[in-house]
Amino acid sequence: MIKFRLLPVFIWLVVSIAKADEPSWVNKVGAKTYPSEKRTIEVNEFGAANDGKTLATGAIQKAIDKCFAAGGGVVTFKPGKYLTGSIFIKSGVVLDIPKNVEILGSQNLGDYPEIDTRVAGIEMRWPAALINIIGQKNAAVSGNGIINAQGKVFWDKYWNMRKEYDPKGLRWIVDYDAKRPRTLLVSNSSDITIRQVTLQQAGFWTVQLLYSNQVTVDGITVRNNIDGHGPSTDGVDIDSSTYILVQNCDIDCNDDDFCLKAGRDWDGLRVNKPTEYILIRKCIARKGGGLLTLGSETSGGIRHVLATDLESNGTGNGLNIKSATTRGGTIEDIHFQNVVMNGVGTAFQFTMNWNPSYSYSKLPEGYTLDNIPPHWKKMLTKVEPVERGIPHFKDVYVDNVKVTGAKKAINAIGLDQSGLNNFHFNNITIAAATAGDIEFANNWQWNNVVISTTDNSKLQVPTEGNAR
Repeated sequence: MIKFRLLPVFIWLVVSIAKADEPSWVNKVGAKTYPSEKRTIEVNEFGAANDGKTLATGAIQKAIDKCFAAGGGVVTFKPGKYLTGSIFIKSGVVLDIPKNVEILGSQNLGDYPEIDTRVAGIEMRWPAALINIIGQKNAAVSGNGIINAQGKVFWDKYWNMRKEYDPKGLRWIVDYDAKRPRTLLVSNSSDITIRQVTLQQAGFWTVQLLYSNQVTVDGITVRNNIDGHGPSTDGVDIDSSTYILVQNCDIDCNDDDFCLKAGRDWDGLRVNKPTEYILIRKCIARKGGGLLTLGSETSGGIRHVLATDLESNGTGNGLNIKSATTRGGTIEDIHFQNVVMNGVGTAFQFTMNWNPSYSYSKLPEGYTLDNIPPHWKKMLTKVEPVERGIPHFKDVYVDNVKVTGAKKAINAIGLDQSGLNNFHFNNITIAAATAGDIEFANNWQWNNVVISTTDNSKLQVPTEGNAR
């Protein structure tokens, strides 16, 4: 085993390492209000059956609407299981899911009406989520119960479509055509709280915060590895939203655990809404594509992010920043600190040319622009000038990180025309099978870093200029 040392190295002492100063915006994140709980309405009063078989969508919605009309309060459930399609929470309402209550998502796509929304960076018509907070203020979802989206039928649909689409050269559009329901959507809303609930078997993304501000996600548990491994079942997606607090969460999913997004390609550049002022703290990621992922939808920019006091166990990547040469956007002022990773794939992954078969759209022979859906046309619209599609990563600060059992320490590949600029690593220890690579990087600074590899590979660290 080789110990590859970068600048002076000291023994890792987690307790003695002082936290970096928090940015001034940290105390401004999260919901500033919470609905009054002086009024309680049970969905059972409106005919909701708790047998897990009778569709209760209408009854639950009537209870929510009644509570809203009365000035707000709590909508809750008697013990049991409730089968439902899309429901829509209103301002001033808390949807309370108590212990011994399980919400079951309908497996009939017809129970999820299509709405105007954004999915995977593109604005388009898409099924509403199981639970929706759209255009509202001061609302919440809370409780110790379970929201079981029963998503396996939608996973199977996706994989069957992949068998049809991939041979035709349509890998880039299948995710959009599959139209799998999300579990919980907060969109164009403010002062929203999601807390305590357990969400499982998401058909697609689990929690998406879209075009919203002042949102708190606190103490939720995500378990998407029940009855199979659903594709693209992200944990928490923060999408072109601001002043967001995510804390005390435990995520086990099959794609990115905590993910920040800001639009894709031409459509994302058109919308041009950043994700900024994000605090993620005291969370655990288990299986999944990344403990913290930024991208690949980066068009509106992602900035002012603090992720601290995190743990990952068996996650694909630790800190994962990804984009593509048609995305554009700038990733900057990212702080990733006080993190323990165990058994991860790649501890630090930074790429501007992620997953080309998915990232780049090309219309195969036999298709014309006259006979394709509107969202296909958005995906095929070229970014011009091409320089507008080049992403930029800069000012990333990584402090106090301990990694054991990784497959690779670092995979960092910038572009000739856009280097990875001003990355700072302080107090890092990594034990990995192999060291990895750094290409096209400028002004990387290292202090108290130890990388130990089992294959005796060495990390070639650029110190100045574009390096390969």
